[in-house]
Amino acid sequence: MSPKELSYIEDALGHETFLKTQCQEAIQNLQDAELKSCVEKISQQHKQIFDNFYNLV
Repeated sequence: MSPKELSYIEDALGHETFLKTQCQEAIQNLQDAELKSCVEKISQQHKQIFDNFYNLV
């Protein structure tokens, strides 16, 4: 893997970490159960995407 490709993956990992963190913060502040459930699913999707990128390295 080239250094440039590795840099792209590192950027993607950072973005997915940020998005998952944002979702976790939103979950803590949400009162609506349906909306909270939706954001939890989105958070899990970001974790899965992170894991997929991580496994490329």
